[in-house]
Amino acid sequence: MAVTFSRKPAYAAATPASGGSEGLRAKLGTALTNPYIGAGGAACLFLASLATLVLVTSDPSAGNPSVRLELTKIGATKNAPEGWREALTAEAPHEAPLKPSELQLSRAPFPAAGAEEGEKPAFEGEQPPPPIQQGPGLPQAPIAGLTAPGPGGAPLPIIAADGRTAADAYARPFTPNGRPKVSVVIGGLGLNAQTTRAAIETLPAEITLSFAPYAEGLQGWIDLAREHGHEVLLETPMEPADYPANDPGPYTLIAANRPEDTVRKLEWLMSRATGYFGLSNYLGARFVDNDQAMATFTAVLKTRGLAFVDDGLVARHAGPIPRASADRVIDDELSASAIDAQLRALENGASARGQSLGSGFAYPVTINQVRLWAAGLEARGLQLAPASALAHR
Repeated sequence: MAVTFSRKPAYAAATPASGGSEGLRAKLGTALTNPYIGAGGAACLFLASLATLVLVTSDPSAGNPSVRLELTKIGATKNAPEGWREALTAEAPHEAPLKPSELQLSRAPFPAAGAEEGEKPAFEGEQPPPPIQQGPGLPQAPIAGLTAPGPGGAPLPIIAADGRTAADAYARPFTPNGRPKVSVVIGGLGLNAQTTRAAIETLPAEITLSFAPYAEGLQGWIDLAREHGHEVLLETPMEPADYPANDPGPYTLIAANRPEDTVRKLEWLMSRATGYFGLSNYLGARFVDNDQAMATFTAVLKTRGLAFVDDGLVARHAGPIPRASADRVIDDELSASAIDAQLRALENGASARGQSLGSGFAYPVTINQVRLWAAGLEARGLQLAPASALAHR
């Protein structure tokens, strides 16, 4: 706090009073014996001394004076955390350190449908379409025998004693009817309440939904999706080509990480919720180009009994786990007409090869166009299938 000292004299210049110098001395003596005037004078003397000290000892060009404490004195307290000296002098790491796991599988209530005050509506200019009849839901997670406590006690997927895996148990049941199969995965869910609820409630149950691991109330969203019949993927943030300028978060899988670090991050991500049949990628151009990093990733999924469905970035990697890669991203160009064109291309691919998989993001226009497209798919001679039906070893 800067202290300003007035240049205006505290007292006006004395005017000669009647009675001469003796009368003046008498009046001054009386004034000085007044306790209020004496205290005020002492305060003025202290402030003048402080101002002189500041002016003499400070650098006029350095701005307001500041107080500095020696950090080693702070550490003398018994409450100082262990390792505080090292933390003060250590260089900032290239990658954010891992934090202790959040062990709770949050079922906290998520926002109800409808934007909060001041929030831009997800479906600007129109109301979200009404929910559709999606048939019976999927069993609530976790299914007995498919989880076990991991590090810190958080449940992680395992292969059951009888050989059942999450890739099979949490996938949506599917019976082919002989027609070409076409599938769509909608990703980025859980971060926006309106679009997440719209995807869950208005898209056909055969549409696979992929959730961001950092979403609040993640388990609640997954439970709601499964209640509506949707199978679920959990997104895995992977190192993109322009990392760290483009940083997918503190648990991003980094290509240059040691295998044990990759495993540790994957365990944290997988412990965020239960009920997903596999993982999907979020970004990852640099990570997936590293064969050793991908080998570690695939080995973890094999041990955990999980599938892997990607947006087309990992198409060249096979492996001993159920795998599917998208043939195209349907909303690279974010307009209704462009999305419709990509969906027609999916149909053509399915007709030519027997099956086709598309990947999209949870944009309102994407959700709306996929809903409209899926409604007429059967009449065009195709079968809408969950992504798990296209995943093969």
